[in-house]
Amino acid sequence: MAGVKGKSGGARPGAGRPKNKPAKLNMPATKDPLVFLLSVMNDPALDARLRIVAATAALPYVHERAGNVQGGKKDRRAEAAQEAGKGKFAPSKPPKLKLINIAGTD
Repeated sequence: MAGVKGKSGGARPGAGRPKNKPAKLNMPATKDPLVFLLSVMNDPALDARLRIVAATAALPYVHERAGNVQGGKKDRRAEAAQEAGKGKFAPSKPPKLKLINIAGTD
């Protein structure tokens, strides 16, 4: 029917990518997303890709970044500046201000 106006193109039954059924998870019901992600990550019956995605999503909530624990460049520089500001380069004391009351100027 190619070339007939209105009859070519459009949806055809059975065409296209086959639909995948969503994976059924036999996990305990929980309201805590971290507990859910950890249970998916530790379930050996699930697909490895799904477990890796769950582990990647849970990672920032379980382990802190290495740079945050020891401090970064800026933290080390600020600490070095604090140390340099002591001793010889410490700020001097402010001058003492005295009120001089001259008699007869009330």
